Amino acid sequence: MNTAAPDRIRILGSPVSAVSMDQSVEAVMRALELRQKGYVCLAGIQTLTEAYEHADFRDVLEKAFLVTPDGMPLVWLGKLLGQRHMTRVYGPDLMLKVCERSVGSGHTHFLYGGHPGVAEELKKALERRFPGIRIVGTYCPPFRPLNGDEERALLTQVAEAKPDMIWVGVGTPKQDRFMRDYLSRMDTTLMFGVGAAFDFHTGRVRQAPGWMQRSGLEWFFRVCCEPKRLAGRYFRNNPLFVWRLIKDWFQGKESLQAPGK
Repeated sequence: MNTAAPDRIRILGSPVSAVSMDQSVEAVMRALELRQKGYVCLAGIQTLTEAYEHADFRDVLEKAFLVTPDGMPLVWLGKLLGQRHMTRVYGPDLMLKVCERSVGSGHTHFLYGGHPGVAEELKKALERRFPGIRIVGTYCPPFRPLNGDEERALLTQVAEAKPDMIWVGVGTPKQDRFMRDYLSRMDTTLMFGVGAAFDFHTGRVRQAPGWMQRSGLEWFFRVCCEPKRLAGRYFRNNPLFVWRLIKDWFQGKESLQAPGK
């Protein structure tokens, strides 16, 4: 039984943990203390769109230790369901808070993802920001599935380093499927899919101002910064998400469910 996992709401059939940032960090630290294996997915509209359209990806979320509300719309929907304590659990911020706590606890980290050299840059950035943090390895994967030799090299490196946590930054849904498939094969306790956190914390990509993050407009900022890569995704998924909520409501489906239902 997953005793450390918080309650979940359901949005369009997919689970989202009914948590605040503080509750998420505490759940992570408890799982590390108990050596309770699991992975953490960060849920936004893109994540739930992927799960709505692909049952196999919904299964990835079902098996996660935490599916945190990374997007403000999910927080607002959670509050509509009576979860007044829910706050945004933004991946890059969760990473920093867990890293800060790990300095005192002694838990170790492994960084998997990013363009060539980014994981090493991130290691140095985190070591400057959190003196005493223990980052025991990095790995930069190719932009395709690992071949046999690459997979063996990664598993060997992780087996030798034995990190308590592995931070995965290869983008949704690829990172979530990777965690589901590799968690049982790796000598680690927790894996986190944190996407663009690698680029944000190395200064390669600008983050949206705080007011835009709090008002649910971070997507617009990111589209303005990277229109060719992101415009199609956001201008498709955001309206589609709203339409599906409305359609399910008119059809009498329970597109929003409180914990325990």
